[in-house]
Amino acid sequence: MADRGVDLAALPKGVREQLAELELELSEGDITQKGYEKKQAKLLAPFVPQTQNVDVSIKLTPGLSSDPTSNPNAVPVAAPRQHRAHRSGGTRDDRYRSDIHTEAVQAALARHKEEKMALPMPTKRRSAFVQPPAENCTPPDTSSASEDEGSLRRRQAAISAMLAQNLQSPEYWINRSVQSSSTSSSASSTLSHGDGKTHNHNQGQTSVLADVLAHTRIESSSIPPDVTSTVPQDRNSRVDLPPNITVRGMSRGQSRSSMMDTAGGVPAHSRVSTKIQQLLNTLKRPKRPPLSEFFLDDFEEIVEVPQPDPNTPRPEGRQMIPVKGEPLGVVSNWPPALQAALARWGATQAKSPALTALDITGKPLYTLTYGKLWSRSLKLAYTLLNKLGTKNEPVLKPGDRVALVYPNSDPGMFWVAFYGCLLAEVIPVPIEVPLSRKDAGSQQIGFLLGSCGVGLALTSEVCLKGLPKTQNGEIMQFKGWPRLKWVVTDTKYLTKPSKDWQPLLPTANTDTAYIEYKASKEGTVMGVAVSKISMLTHCQALTQACNYCEGETLVNVLDFKKDSGLWHGVLTSVMNRIHTISVPYSVMKACPLSWVQRVHVHKARVALVKCRDLHWAMMAHRDQKDTNLSSLRMLIVADGANPWSVSSCDAFLNVFQSHGLTPEMICPCASSPEAMTVAIRRPGAQGTPLPARAVLSMAGLSHGVIRVNTEDKNSALTVQDVGHVMPGALMCIVKPDGPPMLCKTDEIGEIVLNSRAGGTMYYGLPGVTKNTFEVIPVNSGGTPIGEVPFKRTGLLGFVGPGSLVFVVGKIEGLLSVSGRRHNADDLVATALAVEPVKTIYRGRIAVFSVTVFYDERVVIVAEQRPDANEEDSFQWMSRVLQAIDSIHQVGLYCLALVPANTLPKTPLGGIHVSETKQHFLEGSLHPCNILMCPHTCVTNLPKPRQKQPVGVGPASIMVGNLVAGKRIAQASGRDLGLIDDQEQSRKHQFLSEALQWRAQTDPDQVLYMLLNAKGVAVSTATCSQLHKRAEKITAALLERGGINTGDNVVLLYPPGIDLIASFYGCLYAGCIPVTVRPPHSQNLAATLPTVRMIIDVSKAACILTTQTLMKILRSKEAAGCVNVKTWPNIIDTDDLPRKRPSNIYKPPTAEMLAYLDFSVSTTGMLTGVKISHSAVNALCRSIKLQCELYSSRQIAICMDPYCGLGFVLWCMSSVYSGHQSILIPPMELETSLPLWLSTLSQYKIRDTFCSYSVMELCTKGLGTQTEALKARGVNLSCVRSCVIIAEERPRLALTQSFSKLFKDLGLSPRAVSTAFGARVNLAICLQGTAGPDPSTVYVDMKSLRHDRVRLVERGAPQSLPLMESGTILPGVRVIIVNPETRGPLGDSHLGEIWVNSPHNASGYYSIYGEESLQGDHFNTRLSFGDTETHWARTGYLGFVRRTELLDARGDRHDALFVVGSLDETLELRGLRYHPIDIETSVSRAHRSIAESAVFTWTNLLVVVVELSGSEQEALDLVPLVTNVVLKEHHLIVGVVVIVDPGVIPINSRGEKQRMHLRDSFLADQLDPIYVAYNM
Repeated sequence: MADRGVDLAALPKGVREQLAELELELSEGDITQKGYEKKQAKLLAPFVPQTQNVDVSIKLTPGLSSDPTSNPNAVPVAAPRQHRAHRSGGTRDDRYRSDIHTEAVQAALARHKEEKMALPMPTKRRSAFVQPPAENCTPPDTSSASEDEGSLRRRQAAISAMLAQNLQSPEYWINRSVQSSSTSSSASSTLSHGDGKTHNHNQGQTSVLADVLAHTRIESSSIPPDVTSTVPQDRNSRVDLPPNITVRGMSRGQSRSSMMDTAGGVPAHSRVSTKIQQLLNTLKRPKRPPLSEFFLDDFEEIVEVPQPDPNTPRPEGRQMIPVKGEPLGVVSNWPPALQAALARWGATQAKSPALTALDITGKPLYTLTYGKLWSRSLKLAYTLLNKLGTKNEPVLKPGDRVALVYPNSDPGMFWVAFYGCLLAEVIPVPIEVPLSRKDAGSQQIGFLLGSCGVGLALTSEVCLKGLPKTQNGEIMQFKGWPRLKWVVTDTKYLTKPSKDWQPLLPTANTDTAYIEYKASKEGTVMGVAVSKISMLTHCQALTQACNYCEGETLVNVLDFKKDSGLWHGVLTSVMNRIHTISVPYSVMKACPLSWVQRVHVHKARVALVKCRDLHWAMMAHRDQKDTNLSSLRMLIVADGANPWSVSSCDAFLNVFQSHGLTPEMICPCASSPEAMTVAIRRPGAQGTPLPARAVLSMAGLSHGVIRVNTEDKNSALTVQDVGHVMPGALMCIVKPDGPPMLCKTDEIGEIVLNSRAGGTMYYGLPGVTKNTFEVIPVNSGGTPIGEVPFKRTGLLGFVGPGSLVFVVGKIEGLLSVSGRRHNADDLVATALAVEPVKTIYRGRIAVFSVTVFYDERVVIVAEQRPDANEEDSFQWMSRVLQAIDSIHQVGLYCLALVPANTLPKTPLGGIHVSETKQHFLEGSLHPCNILMCPHTCVTNLPKPRQKQPVGVGPASIMVGNLVAGKRIAQASGRDLGLIDDQEQSRKHQFLSEALQWRAQTDPDQVLYMLLNAKGVAVSTATCSQLHKRAEKITAALLERGGINTGDNVVLLYPPGIDLIASFYGCLYAGCIPVTVRPPHSQNLAATLPTVRMIIDVSKAACILTTQTLMKILRSKEAAGCVNVKTWPNIIDTDDLPRKRPSNIYKPPTAEMLAYLDFSVSTTGMLTGVKISHSAVNALCRSIKLQCELYSSRQIAICMDPYCGLGFVLWCMSSVYSGHQSILIPPMELETSLPLWLSTLSQYKIRDTFCSYSVMELCTKGLGTQTEALKARGVNLSCVRSCVIIAEERPRLALTQSFSKLFKDLGLSPRAVSTAFGARVNLAICLQGTAGPDPSTVYVDMKSLRHDRVRLVERGAPQSLPLMESGTILPGVRVIIVNPETRGPLGDSHLGEIWVNSPHNASGYYSIYGEESLQGDHFNTRLSFGDTETHWARTGYLGFVRRTELLDARGDRHDALFVVGSLDETLELRGLRYHPIDIETSVSRAHRSIAESAVFTWTNLLVVVVELSGSEQEALDLVPLVTNVVLKEHHLIVGVVVIVDPGVIPINSRGEKQRMHLRDSFLADQLDPIYVAYNM
């Protein structure tokens, strides 16, 4: 503090407290050092002794003041350098060059270097960035704008010093990284994924680096707690997953338990976690302190505008006074119309040259005289009016619009066509030559032609031949274009006018003369109509301003179809009988110096160029020593309004001063399609003082105010004036947004112009016209300043001293981020000042903004050179981020590099920005490198929710709910006890008794039929066959297995009747069956360890299986995965002795165990639950009553029979109810997709049960084959209920797709429904036959995150459709409970579903036998309310809603809606998110996303996306995924992982195993295509 000269003790108490708070924030890492210093300085500012007074008035410097001291207020400007004898021949884009800027970037990067942050480099699979073949990447850059690479020595030297510090030896990087202080990605980039070919000297260092980083982290325990698990930790002490488990062919490395031994679950050697740790380090200290309050926590949740900063600079000047140009003089011999001027010169000066065109080598090709121009234009006018169509029905009438399609290399044909149209009084619309159907912006040109009603196109014969044709030779119909009639205008096709025909040459009036096209920021192309009087007045104004004389020579390098190229080079030149030499773009590419040579050869007085042409000529000037430019009086720089043009002009002057160029000749001008020329610097006389420069503060500009830059030269912008307003014009500066209010003198605004010379409207678009062409400025009180309308120019600027006009940018290049304005060109310049630029092409860079989450976000896209390597690219990108952040104080949202020559180009070679933006938003940009920084630039997120401690007692909550009129959220199925069930099986307490009874009373009743892929019944089982087979298995068990009553026996069978028989065999023997899915013979490594684990956990005494599986268990392959010597006794049941057991076991009580049900939950936990005989009996009875299952009925089951309700339906239900079950193993569908549906049709099945995976198979595989199925006679009208068995939220989209797809086959839309079960109760809901149809509601997602349920209308924003999970089964009661307080909730709350029913499971079967866990989950009570009832906790969140429908009893139906698993919810920002919601949004983001899964890791949201398209689309997904999650869920994605299809693990029920995926990701086992770490 002392160094600031401030006495702490003397400070006010409030300030001292704020300083202490700041110190605390810094010590806790809530604020960066930089932020701390900034805030500290702000607090102390009023108390620091003032040393100087800063004058905020604009300081302008005369261009070449010989004595800098002569102007005390002047801001020094570098005088133009003397011409260097030994210039480097480097090729470098000087359009964006500025020494001040280069130094600024160096300084910014040096500051960042001190901040010591290592950015994690993205992980990329090798194939994902294979370079395109050589022919696709032309190494020289041929785009326009600024196509050159390398560097000018001066800027290079400036930044090389910084680079020398930054890019030292690898050891330097490693040492820096270990101290976690790398300037950029270089530390982490050595960790790049999958690069087996790293050079040896790097390899050692890489591993050292990874290890050191990992160990550093472990010792410091800096990993934030894992927030993915929201339940008490004891809940996780169920048995963890095995090291490898069945996950669609994906091996699983370390088990979770072993992973948890290292730091927070990260193996010390894990590459992924090292990078995540780096990412966390970069995010741990926010770049800028977060804004105070953002979200109002109400239902609207509107983002609050941040409070304005009191230190924001505000305009302080007086209101500006409109600026008048000099009066437009009246010259006696000015023609009454432009056509009259042509007629005059054609008659009186027929030999005088009008136009010289050049060939491709830059040599003159032909010269068109005024006589020829006049005669050919006349012929064309006559032909257009009289020779197209018939006399009575002419094709063209005066006032019709005609497209002119001529290449840039053929100015003569264009001139004739343009003037021919004027003479015929039809309206020419010059457009670019379409080269292919996919031209950038071609569709928009179609929109222009349509809005102008163009039906005819004029072109040359050569051009017509070059247009793309269809196979039968017709011109291709371009996308979005109207149908055009093409007319060739070569002289040989024109007719000489008859003697009596004379063109009309009326005085110029307000009719439209021609239409010039203009592309808006969004890419829309509109036509600016210019009236005849405007065209003439503009020519007169240019003649006066530029002092044009008759017979001068003008060299034009610009496009003659529009803008200055047309105004000076085609119109004004004809009015003044000027000789124009047109230098086409193709010549400039081949010989950049050609225009300078033409000036020299023709002693041209005026040259019309862009900064680009100055730069190209400067690059090539060494080839030409004897050029002389002293004949010039004006070098008009058409884009002199670009703030960065000043450096091009200076550099060009510096090089060509020795060739006769003088500073007075350079005349920048400002123009726009709407207002035409706005201002132009008048040519000066030798020795007159030069106009001024302004050195402005960029921070001020971003707030729209003009401040001379005094403090930090690194963020300064030097701009040159563009002269004075045009003669006869009136100029104002108005605020760019809102009503056109006049600006103050020190405020930046949009230039508006009132003049007779300018566009009159957007043709055919009256609505848009009014806002642009009829603006009446108002003063600060809101009253109009006059009657006259002004035109908006789209230019941003101000009027300086002496009424000089300064332009600082364009509206279309304006990026408004968080209330501040940035200019796209400025950002490009900063990016290009970051050395070394060997990574990208200088001229191929696009900057635009995209709207994401209520604000604009800045995106930069550039073309990467084919020879650039990953590390250099990433390093360059990370340094661009830092430079832009420092200089412009704006965060970049995304920086993408695309392969060479892939960005859409404009006709003259620049980058087509709006198309590039479109590609970015559609995901068709195909970047090869991408860096997203949402964490740093998204500062308007909702405020994290603080969970309030529960201060109110349970009774008050209950009373509160009742007062508010809310029901306690509970529901129940029908009462089991009251239902009269006469069925004989009711008398049997045990299923084993029921089977024996059925075998005696109805031995031939077929209970089961198993189908193969062909739909043929391969085996059936009647009651007696099943009973006898079960007896044989019992005998084998007792004889071979030496089994005791109560032992656990593993059943290892493929889906079929053997499995069912073994189950009853175990019951007959008094053993406890444990069904296990058999290992996959093709993938033992992944599937066998799970089998082994269940066998070990269940302490099985023996294994019942088939011969084939027995061989697999003992095979060599199996020995490679598990220890095969320690299998329990294996009994093969294929060949059984014909023995019967001496007696069949009957349990002494129904509370004894019937079987164990093992399953892997969605959170990756392997859990076994104990199911008692009484639970089996109650469940079977409940299902029978709900689905009305009787012995005469047939049902079809197509799902895996290993756990949950699937196992109950497959093995037990038929034996209890006596109905016939047709069994279809799901694996048979892989060979014959229609098997399930054709079975339903063939057997006229009314009730069928399936899994989501089966339904998905049918939807994806048979969706297009419904006609073929219909033809085969498949008819589903018999199906009354099709129930999906699942333990998750109903997948509404899938069920609706299935219903819609197969509606044509007769499937009733009401048939499809879902069931719901959990580990604690295998079947809670099941859509029966008697209950009402399942209802669907729409809930508000924002409320859901707060655990509130608010119903909204369908289609409401942020609405989520939820389907009821089926009717609650008889005998089941559910209640919705707060999982933390364990108190009952009202029906407008989301809470945990608790269930009470006679078929609840008895408890977990755990090797540890933890009683507390069982008590908590299976036998728990409410904390208030009904505290007597015992409930089981399902672990699922849901809510109950009373619907308008009536149930079987005639009461209103209570529907249960399951929202998701409590274990899987993501607690982020204090809110509760359900993974499925985020995944649904992600899957919609791009057509190539096949599947997605999300999880959190150390508070970062990780999104894994399966890519179904080509690998080049992988990086397109990163911004789309980030955007959609931010927009729809208000969350920032931390890591995006792109993987191959089939990598996301799925269990047998088709549920995603997200925790399992998370472990595989952290153990680096996913082999991702790309991993992006969002900054």
